[in-house]
Amino acid sequence: MTRTDDTDILSKSATDLRAMIRDRTLGVEELMRLTLARIEAVNGNLNAIVSLKEADVLLDEARALDNAPDGGALHGLPICIKDMANARGFPTTKGSPAFATTIAETDDLFVARLRAAGVIVIGKSNVPEFALGSHTYNPVHGATCNPYDSSVSCGGSSGGAAVALATGMVSVADGSDMMGSLRNPAGWTNVYGMRPSWGRVPAEPQGDTFLHALSTEGPMARSPGDLALLLSVMSGPDPRQPFGLAGTQAALTDLDPGQIRIGWLGDWGGAYPMEDGILEICESACRTLADIGCRVDAVPAPFSRDALWDSWTTLRSWKMASTLSGLREDPQTRDQLKPEAVWEIERGRALRASDVHSASVIRSDWFRTAAELFDHHDALVLPTAQVWPFPMDWTWPRSVAGVAMDTYHRWMEATIPASLAGLPAIAMPAGFGTNGLPMGIQLIGRKGGDLRLLEIAELYHRQTGWPQKRPPTLPLA
Repeated sequence: MTRTDDTDILSKSATDLRAMIRDRTLGVEELMRLTLARIEAVNGNLNAIVSLKEADVLLDEARALDNAPDGGALHGLPICIKDMANARGFPTTKGSPAFATTIAETDDLFVARLRAAGVIVIGKSNVPEFALGSHTYNPVHGATCNPYDSSVSCGGSSGGAAVALATGMVSVADGSDMMGSLRNPAGWTNVYGMRPSWGRVPAEPQGDTFLHALSTEGPMARSPGDLALLLSVMSGPDPRQPFGLAGTQAALTDLDPGQIRIGWLGDWGGAYPMEDGILEICESACRTLADIGCRVDAVPAPFSRDALWDSWTTLRSWKMASTLSGLREDPQTRDQLKPEAVWEIERGRALRASDVHSASVIRSDWFRTAAELFDHHDALVLPTAQVWPFPMDWTWPRSVAGVAMDTYHRWMEATIPASLAGLPAIAMPAGFGTNGLPMGIQLIGRKGGDLRLLEIAELYHRQTGWPQKRPPTLPLA
C-alpha cells in the first residue's frame, strides 16, 4: 500500500478517510495504529476516551475489515460511543457509581446502525454523571479537560466526544443533547456538534415513547460534511416508535448565499447575561456569514425568557424524575447520586399534572412563534454558551456577568429555544477570544430543516475552516 502524501492522516475528514480506505491508499489497520498512537500520546492528560478496548483486539478487528469487501458508509473508521449509550461489550457507566460495573449486552439502536455502517467501536467518551450539567466530570472516570487549556472545562455532556474530535483521536463522534450537550462542548473545543430535529435520530424503543420529547442523539465532527455523513447513518424512523422523521442524505447541495436569510438573536434582548467578549466574537461570526453573501439581520427577543425557562425546567425535571427516581428510592444507590440529580428528582416528583400541562402549552406557543420566524429567516443564531470555559475545579458558574445563577444549568439558558421546540441546531466554531479559548454560535433551523441547515453551515465552513486552522497543540502528554 503506497502513501500518496505525508499529510497527517488523523487531521483528515472522515469523508476523506473513507475515500482513502475505499481506494486502498489507506488500510484500516494502519488507521487504527495511528489512532491508538494518538490516544496514547494525548488522552492521558485529557481523559476524553474511557473504557478503551485492548489494542490487540482492535488491531484484529481492523485487519478483518482490511480483508473484507469495502462495506458501509463508515467502513473502517474508529469511533468512541458516549458513555450514556449502550455499546455491546463495553461498560455503560453513565458516570455514576451505580453503574460502574455495568457491561452492555446489546447495542442501542443508533450504535447498531453505526456498526452496520462499518465503524470500529474503540471505547467510550467521557460524560458528566447522568449527563447532568455542561462540565464533564464524574466519580467513575474523573474529569475531561479542554485541549486548548487543560486548566478549564471542555463543557458537556458530550465533552469527551468533543475533545476526542478536537485532538484527532477520532474523525467523527456521537453525542446527545438535552440542554446543549452537543453544542456547548463543540463551541468550547472548536469543532461542530449538531442537535438534529427531534425524531430524526430515534432513541431506544423502551419505556415511554410518547411523552418525553426533549433529548436526542446527534453527530459531532470537524466539518459540516462529516456531520452530514454521520447523521445519514444515525437517522431514520424506527417502526417500534410513534414519532420519527425520515433519514437524511450525506451529500450536501451548494446554496446561493444571496438567498439565505439569517436572524441574529444576540442575548435575547438583554435577557441572557453574557461574559465579556462572547457577543462580540459571535457577531464577528455573523459578519462572516454576511461577507459570503447571506442577509443577516438583528432579531428582537421573540418570546418571553421567563416563560421559556419555566416550561423547560418543568418538563426537564419531570423527565429526569421519571428516569432517575428508581435510583433515589433504592437504598443501595440513593446516596450515590450527585446533588443536581437529587434536585431534579425531587423537583420533578413534586410537580402536578396541571404543572406539566401548563409547561406543554407554553412549549406549544413557542413552537408556533418559532415557525413564524422561519417564514422570514432560514436560520437563527445564538451563542453556544453564556460564559467562557471555566476552571476545572468549579462544578458550575455561580454567576455570569455579575448575575447570580439560581440553578446548576441556568448559565446554559441560551440553548433552551432550540431544545424546547425540538429544532435542529448546529454549533459552529466562532473563533477565539483574547483568552485564547474557543467559542461557538448556534445555527438554528426550522423543524425538519436539518439538511438545509447543514448546507448553510458548509458555506460558513468553507469560509472559516476553524477546526483546521486552529487545532490544539499536540502532543500534550
